[in-house]
Amino acid sequence: MKKTVKITALIVMAFTMLLCVGISTVSPRVETAYAAVYQQGSKGNAVKTMQQKLKNWGYYKGSVDGIFGSKTKEAVKYFQRKNGLKVDGIVGNQTLKALGMSNYASSSDTQNNAYSDSDVMLLARLIYGEARGESYVGQVAVGAVVMNRIKSASFPNTMSGVIYQSYAFTAVADGQINLTPNATAKKAAQDAMNGWDPSYGALYYYNPATATSSWIFSRKTTVTIGNHVFAI
Repeated sequence: MKKTVKITALIVMAFTMLLCVGISTVSPRVETAYAAVYQQGSKGNAVKTMQQKLKNWGYYKGSVDGIFGSKTKEAVKYFQRKNGLKVDGIVGNQTLKALGMSNYASSSDTQNNAYSDSDVMLLARLIYGEARGESYVGQVAVGAVVMNRIKSASFPNTMSGVIYQSYAFTAVADGQINLTPNATAKKAAQDAMNGWDPSYGALYYYNPATATSSWIFSRKTTVTIGNHVFAI
């Protein structure tokens, strides 16, 4: 009888241990499902993107610094109020969708892992050669155009393929791609590769004061940043 009791106890203990392991295995998945929620205190590139969008649309007047502070919260609430969303100042799935950022968390966390250090440096050199006189946001936007082209079926699907495509970028044609990029260009490259897109999905950009192709003027403008017009 005692032997039977011991065996039963061992079975119960083993089952309990398996149950605990099962719980600890599932928990991270639950947390991941709710990763795309941003609120006061959040930081990072996703916050930068939403700040820039809110600023461009007139909801936000603070700095685009990637820090979700009280001003960002009030801007989010203003946006939510105007768009018929729950007004809580928290950027969850519905607000992300309204901001055009519904896939941001799932894509930006893994996007940069597909690229090497040489890809980062190549993009930084392109940004430096093409836009070193532009604002930081303008430099990130140039990098974002490259990233958008990589994802588009109409362009090569690699960093070098897009950048060195014939007649694609002036900096490649005139040799400025070979200049050594500064820290700002490198940071802009990282931000673009991590998913920040101030160009709003643009595949092209141009300086209207120097552009000579009539075709480029026919493209739909997404945003103008500094001397560059971004278009799709």
